[in-house]
Amino acid sequence: MKRIVVFASGSGTNAENIIKFFNHTKTAKVTKVLCNNEHAKVFERCKLLNIKCLHFKRSEFLSSDTVLNILKKDADFVVLAGFLWKIPQHIIDAFPDKIINIHPALLPKYGGKGMYGMNVHRAVKENNETETGITIHYVNANYDEGAIIFQAKTTLNEEDSPEKIAEKIHILEQQYFPKVIEEVILSENA
Repeated sequence: MKRIVVFASGSGTNAENIIKFFNHTKTAKVTKVLCNNEHAKVFERCKLLNIKCLHFKRSEFLSSDTVLNILKKDADFVVLAGFLWKIPQHIIDAFPDKIINIHPALLPKYGGKGMYGMNVHRAVKENNETETGITIHYVNANYDEGAIIFQAKTTLNEEDSPEKIAEKIHILEQQYFPKVIEEVILSENA
């Protein structure tokens, strides 16, 4: 059984969905959640799910091996679920093609630094896009530029507000993210 460590920065709905999904499989288990925001709601979600959630500081992530050592001990795969910091090279090197992210748009559109959450949905709305979606991809040294694993689309109407777009994206995230993670893990074992 593979071990997954999830990184989150906010409410933790994707982290919760992943934890619950893998609680019912023999493929993998979430061993820990790591969070860079000590006030994030993900801590409450993890407590209810009986999953350890650890806070870490920027220095422990970027300029020491503190976070890397946790990953080496507890992870075969790393999943970014609403995590807003760029992954440092020493962690990417330690987990090649084992770090998976979800982005709330159809990359390469609306990716890059600062393009997350409502920033993405507002940009999609402002550009009068007729569709948007999610992209699940491997993480490399650049924001949102890793190899694409999976995309799912949803159509947009003129009346859709950024908030409505966010709701549509959330549905896709909940539906596909855990399943695609499982497919990646299973394909590695094949």
